[in-house]
Amino acid sequence: MEFRYLAGYFERLEATSKRLEMFDILAKLFREASHDEIAEIIYLSQGVLLPPFYGLEIGMSEKLLTRALSDAAGAPTKKVEELFRHTGDLGLAAGELIKGSGRLTVSAVYKELRDIAETSGVGSVEKKIGLLSSLLKGVSSPEAKYIARFVIGRLRLGIGDPTVLEALALSEGERSLRPELERAYNLCSDLGLIAKTLKSKGIEEIKGFKVHVGYPIRMALCERVPSSEDIIKKMGEAAIEAKYDGFRCQVHKDGDKIEIFSRNLERTTHMFPEIREAARKHFTAKEAIFEGEALAYNEATGELFPFQVTMQRKRKHGMEAATKEYPLKFFAFELLYADEEDYTEKPYIKRREKLVSLIEKNPVIEPAEMFVTDDPKRIYTYFEEAIERGLEGVIAKRLDSRYAAGARNFNWIKLKRSYKGELADTVDVSIVGYFRGKGARARFGLGALLGAVYDPKTDTFMTISKIGSGFTDAEFSKLREMLDEIALKHRHPRVDSVMEADTWVEPRYVVTVMADEITRSPSHTAGRDKDGTGYALRFPRAVGFIRPDKNPEDANTVKEIIGMFEAQKKVKAG
Repeated sequence: MEFRYLAGYFERLEATSKRLEMFDILAKLFREASHDEIAEIIYLSQGVLLPPFYGLEIGMSEKLLTRALSDAAGAPTKKVEELFRHTGDLGLAAGELIKGSGRLTVSAVYKELRDIAETSGVGSVEKKIGLLSSLLKGVSSPEAKYIARFVIGRLRLGIGDPTVLEALALSEGERSLRPELERAYNLCSDLGLIAKTLKSKGIEEIKGFKVHVGYPIRMALCERVPSSEDIIKKMGEAAIEAKYDGFRCQVHKDGDKIEIFSRNLERTTHMFPEIREAARKHFTAKEAIFEGEALAYNEATGELFPFQVTMQRKRKHGMEAATKEYPLKFFAFELLYADEEDYTEKPYIKRREKLVSLIEKNPVIEPAEMFVTDDPKRIYTYFEEAIERGLEGVIAKRLDSRYAAGARNFNWIKLKRSYKGELADTVDVSIVGYFRGKGARARFGLGALLGAVYDPKTDTFMTISKIGSGFTDAEFSKLREMLDEIALKHRHPRVDSVMEADTWVEPRYVVTVMADEITRSPSHTAGRDKDGTGYALRFPRAVGFIRPDKNPEDANTVKEIIGMFEAQKKVKAG
């Protein structure tokens, strides 16, 4: 397929605000792609060269792109900068400057972009500029627009993983294939690999997908209930674990090689040198995949620090100093694979027993606290103790349950502070737009965010709140910069809203908010009934800044919001 043909599809995707139309456009694109190029097409459409866990990035700024455009078009840098100021989009500037014939294939463009990303060492900046300039000289105006946007991470198509899976199933004419595609994706986290396998070897090969060290498994998620009594009603006898408030990590061990992946499946190995070393020396399996939570702690007292302190470890440089200042404890709670045995298929209690047996005594990695009970009073007492120690609460796990990769169900249930009465729990929302603001806020150009929760059934983000407090002036200014980079001309196809934001953005960032309570409101679409009344957060305020460890789909779900509302009603009635 020629890249100009793909650029035409990108233009159609950019122009639509209809979710079903987006599915149809992608399904047609996937049908027309060959098995050799479909992985590249999927990666490019999502604005990446490879899935995040590979850690491969272009590594070019607006300034470097400006220089490459200047070279490619034979125009002064000042002209490029003027066009950028006028359009506010280096992609549109590239489209005006570059007028080539555009005969390159998708694979050729992809290879050139890979070459740019993989260029490193002395003189790499000039080499990258030269390679990009050479690529741009051979493309047409629409192609240049999307290449330029891709290079600086502003493709703005917003094609999420569930959207790709749905379109892949539709491209085969079998919507019923979606569960099998999703299962395989949950085990390897690589949509390109899934698509290429489906195209070249068919659905039977997809059904045979297995766990592999080095390919992160999409992490299992929790449901919520209002009380410890509800946990026992749902599960009977259950395993009760402490719920830690830190970085969720998935550790992959292949002999002496250790890789660590975050909640959103990015490679974070460099952030946790002590976990890497402890896994190498004190986790006795030769090959393994296991999960846990990393928290900063006080070495003198053993006290666990809150997430805001642990966040100090999220950096690219100065790791040695950070390791000394904020040492980590890693509480392991799940074993997914060990020495050629897939533990995701085994019941929780077997996974736990094996996990504990593989951890040698050491100062960094230890099993998460856990006990088994069918007594709700014991759970509640432990919950209260956990809160007093600064933990988030507890997680209950069904003893006979398998590890449900990428799924949220009642095999895991969390109990957090919210169910004590007032809505003291936090809610994670995805930012889908913003309002410009008045008065003092006008100077930032941003007065409030439009927050949404996620509905996995429809793969849509449904609005629940305007958030205008909780951020500092500096954070408001930074938010405006970040959101303008992902601004859209119209509401995103995956966003369901009756409100009209001043500026719509691609769902990418998650913020945590606190609110007084959940109310019913016709202004928001989360859980909207036939009368058009949804759910809303009353007096919401942000807690902290953007959550870098969460994807937009990690926002609270509509179902969870309804559950929290019902729990709130019970408390008030009592």
